[in-house]
Amino acid sequence: MSKKKLIRVIAALVVAAIAGGYNYLTSNTENNQSNTKNNQSTNRSTANAPDIKDQANVLTKIRMERDNTHARFWLETEGKVIKLLKDDTKGNPHQKFLIKLAPDITLLVAHNIALAKRAPIQQGDNIKIRARYEWNNRGGVLHWTHHDPKGKQQGGWIYANGAYYK
Repeated sequence: MSKKKLIRVIAALVVAAIAGGYNYLTSNTENNQSNTKNNQSTNRSTANAPDIKDQANVLTKIRMERDNTHARFWLETEGKVIKLLKDDTKGNPHQKFLIKLAPDITLLVAHNIALAKRAPIQQGDNIKIRARYEWNNRGGVLHWTHHDPKGKQQGGWIYANGAYYK
């Protein structure tokens, strides 16, 4: 193995260890809360990491992962729709828009409208979302905002105007 490849492997292991420790600490914090909603929900992820549902933990995790090009995790959060974008019609069609979670965190949402109904949102709407976060050089994208057509994982949703779109 080349020296460069060895350094990449070691760096990936260090990042995984840090993320695992963070997930362990935040899951213990969530488990100690008496919030019935948290106690009734199940955590599933394609990355085998617990969902991040507490808004403060979501923001902390995203900020920590800003430079991690391999960052992927499920989250539940809420934000304000700040811009509607043109649908992506290449391959499966996706409804696209930007949400602001915090003054320093804006994310792209890519909602697969071949698998879920279009969410009737407007700029300025506050929405709730369960999605898979994936790092990109602009801050990240939220996708998998729909059910899992194979039924292997929980899937995601967008909650807007009193209804779920999944």
